[in-house]
Amino acid sequence: MPETTPSQTVGPYLSIGLPWPDGPDVVPADEPAAIRVHGRVLDGAGDPVPDAMIETWQADGDGRFDHPDDPRGAVASGFRGFGRCPTDPDGNYEIRTIKPGPVPGPAGTTQAPHIDVSVLARGLLHRVVTRIYFEDDDNSGDPVLASVPEARRGTLIAAMTGDGYRFDIRLQGEGETVFFDV
Repeated sequence: MPETTPSQTVGPYLSIGLPWPDGPDVVPADEPAAIRVHGRVLDGAGDPVPDAMIETWQADGDGRFDHPDDPRGAVASGFRGFGRCPTDPDGNYEIRTIKPGPVPGPAGTTQAPHIDVSVLARGLLHRVVTRIYFEDDDNSGDPVLASVPEARRGTLIAAMTGDGYRFDIRLQGEGETVFFDV
């Protein structure tokens, strides 16, 4: 019987072929409603992760997804819903997008506006998945956020800055971002 090949972490190959020039641009540069979502990816010691990949998936401003299975109709022209951005040597990333609208949740509930985020990086056997909620939205009725212990919910909330929203991702340790088992 052949032996099983051992698992390996993702990376450092991430910079070969995965990014593309407009990957961080979920909307065109001239989109009037564009916002900047930016932050850093940090390891357990608080050091930047210079070779991570951030992938985002979200609804448009009306809460519709750019996907044929969304029964609510087509999204606005120029909105693709998906972004991909490698981190720089200081662990920084930046996505140009729009604020998503609320989306349907389980059992007739409504989920607060959010962006789904996948992180791939050295040292991870599999991607980790989290969400970005916005501090200036009413997130109180979101069933997913409500499932997170109250003391940890802050790790899912992006802070308003003068130039968009800041969302740092801490992969482990004190202040670790909440990740979901998907």
